[in-house]
Amino acid sequence: MLGIFTKLLRIMNTAGNERDETVRAEEFSKAYDLIASLPPLQLNLLVRALSAYFHLATICEEDYLAELITKLENKTTEGVKAPTNELFSAYQHVYEACGQEEAERLLKRLEFHPVFTAHPTEARRPSIEAKITQLTQQLNERTQLTGIDKALSEQRMMENIDAMLRTSPVGMVRPTTVKEADTLISLFDHTLFDVVPNVYQRLNNLIMGEDAATNPPVTPAFIKPGSWIASDRDGNPNVTARVTCEVGEKLRVHVLGRFATECRRIGYLLTFENLSTPPSLGLKRLWHRMEEMGEKLTTPMSELVNHEFHRAVMYAISSRLRATIERSADYMYGSSEELVSDLRVVQSSLAKFGASREAYGPVQRLIWQVETFGFGMVEMEIRQHSLVHTRALEDLHQNGPEGQLQPMTKEVLATQRAMSFIQRRNGRDAARRYIISFTQSARDVAAVYELAHYAFPNAEELPSIDVIPLFEQLDDLKNAVSVLDGMLEIPDVQARLEATGRRMEVMLGYSDSSKDAGPTSATLALHHAQANIAACAQERQIDLVLFRGRGGAVGRGGGPAESSVLAQSAGTVNGRLKLTE
Repeated sequence: MLGIFTKLLRIMNTAGNERDETVRAEEFSKAYDLIASLPPLQLNLLVRALSAYFHLATICEEDYLAELITKLENKTTEGVKAPTNELFSAYQHVYEACGQEEAERLLKRLEFHPVFTAHPTEARRPSIEAKITQLTQQLNERTQLTGIDKALSEQRMMENIDAMLRTSPVGMVRPTTVKEADTLISLFDHTLFDVVPNVYQRLNNLIMGEDAATNPPVTPAFIKPGSWIASDRDGNPNVTARVTCEVGEKLRVHVLGRFATECRRIGYLLTFENLSTPPSLGLKRLWHRMEEMGEKLTTPMSELVNHEFHRAVMYAISSRLRATIERSADYMYGSSEELVSDLRVVQSSLAKFGASREAYGPVQRLIWQVETFGFGMVEMEIRQHSLVHTRALEDLHQNGPEGQLQPMTKEVLATQRAMSFIQRRNGRDAARRYIISFTQSARDVAAVYELAHYAFPNAEELPSIDVIPLFEQLDDLKNAVSVLDGMLEIPDVQARLEATGRRMEVMLGYSDSSKDAGPTSATLALHHAQANIAACAQERQIDLVLFRGRGGAVGRGGGPAESSVLAQSAGTVNGRLKLTE
């Protein structure tokens, strides 16, 4: 098998470097004949070997780029700060061109919304992902090893490569929709939870310099992850209201568990005795409020509070988070904002008595994490086709809300109730966006709000719903402005604009527009549509957020994200970038 794999790579390498088209064709023909001659078992192994080869090539490329960036940053001299940190470079450019006030205003406005989608064609088995992660870590550590340690490291790397080759890239059991959420949880645990606060802290340090370690940060929590996993039901019958609620609860329990563990870890570090770092009046009041909630919360720390007050409070906060997981009404947090408020009391107390490094180090990192992920980990976004809403309303108009309704109509109403359920448990932002595929008129937007009133006859029980039109095909892109004008006349839309400071989201489909008209025509149509929508929003004093539904491959609207951002029409980004990932 190794000989076949090596031979195929040699042929493809020759073809790739050959300029003579006739010779290239002959080499490709050899590759085709070689592959066609293989029996199914060997063909399967060859595909697996090629897949592993490209995984390894990607790992090496990423390691090289990381090493290159490190070398560039090590060469940084005073006055030329972090040339590889493009975020800071952009801030510095605005600062120099427009002044400090404008730079700070734009920094406070900054938002990045990566929305993770459930694309089974781009899925990677967790077992393979784990081996890639281990190999990445081993390659990164290898440069620091010598002698027998280096030899052992290479031995373990070969073990992982061998295991990757012998592992099926496709799972033995087809994953359920609920199981797909594990991919998101894995991404959260192994990347997002630690990397996101690093991004904030890195930018904050570059802006503030030496003051960053001992002063309140200027960098806001500008990353707001979203997800379509278990909430995108357009054409997927497996995504039901029950599944959406189940995944929402799964994410809530997991993120709260991570916060509780982090509070416990920080508490373990805050071994400051009361004599050197006394508690502030605010911290004492926070402790008394916790005592009033019940003995179960503070009794285990009653002795500790007499010696290490800050530590005792962090442990109590951790216990409250555990109670929130269990939905214990006496002790639980009502929202992530309430948790952030308690953490800021701890932070303020530490800073007041000289422990600024801890206040604006580990405590601030946790605050950033809570502000980013909330109690839901991600903001779940519901998506459904406009035709489904039209048929559901026809059913309701014909039979009445208490009549014999079609299963799809019941499911549409149940979806509205699922949004309410998740908002009550995970926070308002955890499930308030409702995207309408194939939006062709303002009636499609009004339909969602009308269905919400059917689902909740009592208007006071209505969840917060921001309906987002999705324009995908060429004709829809051309008519986008007229649809937006019609939306502004809908009372429910007017109420949401008033509640959100006239903020409105509009989604553009890169993938479907490319399939409808081809990449070039679609790109031009999207460019013109964005410019027209931005001009319309500015004229009507709308705070616009454009949501770009980019695919993976170029044919599905993909390509380099940086080039895509730089190519947008003026005024269509404006400090806020949202796209599918």
